[in-house]
Amino acid sequence: MTETNGTPTPGAPLTGLRVLDLATLFAGPLAATMLGDFGAEVIKIEHPSKPDPSRGHGPSKNSVGLWWKLLGRNKRTITLNLSRPGGRATLLRLAATADVIIENFRPGTLEKWDIGWEELSAANPRLVLTRVTGFGQFGPYAHRPGFGTLAEAMSGFASITGEPDAPPTLPPFGLADSIAALATAYAVMTALAARDRTGEGQVVDMAIIEPILTVLGPQPLWYDQLGYVQERTGNRSANNAPRNTYRTADGTWVAVSTSAQSVAERVMRLVGRPELIDEPWFATGAGRAAHADVLDTAVGTWIAARTRTDVLAAFEKAEAAIAPVQDVRDVLTDPQYQALDTVTTVDDPELGPIRMQNVLFRLSATPGAIRWAGRPHGADTDTVLTELGLTPADLAALRTEGAL
Repeated sequence: MTETNGTPTPGAPLTGLRVLDLATLFAGPLAATMLGDFGAEVIKIEHPSKPDPSRGHGPSKNSVGLWWKLLGRNKRTITLNLSRPGGRATLLRLAATADVIIENFRPGTLEKWDIGWEELSAANPRLVLTRVTGFGQFGPYAHRPGFGTLAEAMSGFASITGEPDAPPTLPPFGLADSIAALATAYAVMTALAARDRTGEGQVVDMAIIEPILTVLGPQPLWYDQLGYVQERTGNRSANNAPRNTYRTADGTWVAVSTSAQSVAERVMRLVGRPELIDEPWFATGAGRAAHADVLDTAVGTWIAARTRTDVLAAFEKAEAAIAPVQDVRDVLTDPQYQALDTVTTVDDPELGPIRMQNVLFRLSATPGAIRWAGRPHGADTDTVLTELGLTPADLAALRTEGAL
């Protein structure tokens, strides 16, 4: 079980780092979550009457949004209306104490409120302002509304995903946003490393359309040099075979990969087709991919005659690469995930013990931790602003103004 007492994790690598999370849906907030998991003090700033929409995304329990419990973990929550003078002034005071701001307003929005880079850097020259938008801060699309779905379409991901004779396929989850979140956390740490040398902060410009293009591999290079355009191949690969999902005798599915030549040979021996190894085309991944029908038939027929348990055991004994196709029920009982504590239990004041993904990686000397799950809207407003030096009268005035 992960510690949930609300205090900084002793020895956490990002202890002492203060992050203001002004972002919503989903790349920016998830990047802030990742920083908070390793000790950063993250202050989530939400509009007083318009909370982060992730609080209402997906299923809820007892009117409490479950997605927010994951996305909002390790964050203190305050409300602030940045379009009001008092909200602007309070943000600048907070910025003077912070190391990082993460925001995802459309380009020009902070500037419209007179809290753009010029004002923020004047308040704190060491500040890293991280701007996460669909298309970046400049260019012909910069002011368009941008979401991860658009990045998944524009980047080429959808065009290569799905069966060859079926429509392009979008992922059923926030893939582009999640990849952008990973890239944003990396960008923040890179900017902070530069600040350690120069003493000065800078602006991070993260366009959600870009990180997903990076992880798609050498497609631009292939097209530039060869005019090659990758097609949809379903579960098959153009680089190796057999590589597919196969149905077992008990109606479940397994996935097989043979990226290494030695593994491909082991699979063929296992399924009783060793003669295929002697075929000239079998010697390369591309050659095997060109004969995927033959290989899929050989593997699929063998797997279809056996239960998943027997198939997995046989592949493991043969040192061939295989995995069950699991849904979330299987994930939660998988012994490897259990050994890694990949899905851990967090005590939550609103819902009691809840299970969620653990921190992203393990550090042997300075581990991260989930100190608490996502907190209610504005739960820490008075505490955080009192720590900033505001008096009860100041807080009352800001509420009268509509800034809190």
